[in-house]
Amino acid sequence: MKVRTILELPDCRVLASGCPEREITRIFCCDLLSIAMSKAPAGGVWVTVMGNRNTLAVASLTDTACIILAEGVTLDEGTAAKAEEEGIAVLTTGLPVFDMALKIHEAWEP
Repeated sequence: MKVRTILELPDCRVLASGCPEREITRIFCCDLLSIAMSKAPAGGVWVTVMGNRNTLAVASLTDTACIILAEGVTLDEGTAAKAEEEGIAVLTTGLPVFDMALKIHEAWEP
């Protein structure tokens, strides 16, 4: 699956498009930045409710391909611009973390 597939998910709004042709390796759900820092997979799509600049820093450190902010969480304009600069796709959705992760799983190409 590529990031562009994530960008087209119907329940999401794109805040930063990142690198649409990048491959997604795994789905990762976590709201503790310290755990995400040590366990987020490179190339992963990270579903979380933590929508701040520190989340972006952890995503950059772990080489996360895409962040989906659940529960309607969003980013300020400066952080969204930084995500674009870093090549990290960021989306927002009103869905809970589990429901969003399930939608990604269902969209995964075999």
